[in-house]
Amino acid sequence: MLDTPRLVNSLWRAMANVQDPEFQVSIVDMGLVVGIDDRDGRVTVTLTFTAMGCPATDMIIEDVRTAGMSVPGVTSVEIEVVWNPIWTSARLTPTGRLAFQEMGIAV
Repeated sequence: MLDTPRLVNSLWRAMANVQDPEFQVSIVDMGLVVGIDDRDGRVTVTLTFTAMGCPATDMIIEDVRTAGMSVPGVTSVEIEVVWNPIWTSARLTPTGRLAFQEMGIAV
């Protein structure tokens, strides 16, 4: 049996390396990762997006799947896209907020 807390922590670190291609900010710092669940290496990553028509959705989903599969012990990665909670700038981490402000984007 896998050590789920350790695996989930590794997955969060892997997701922090996935960047939104438009803003070059980590999807974790953007608050797009809602949750990560592990069932003996079968992982579900729950994501939200800034808008339903986000043109980077497919690219981000593929990058998330690739990042998840790079973590030792992961046998599959399922992506669940949710719209609740709705994304707002309140989901930004302090690092994400700073990155947006440095780009001149009011948050």
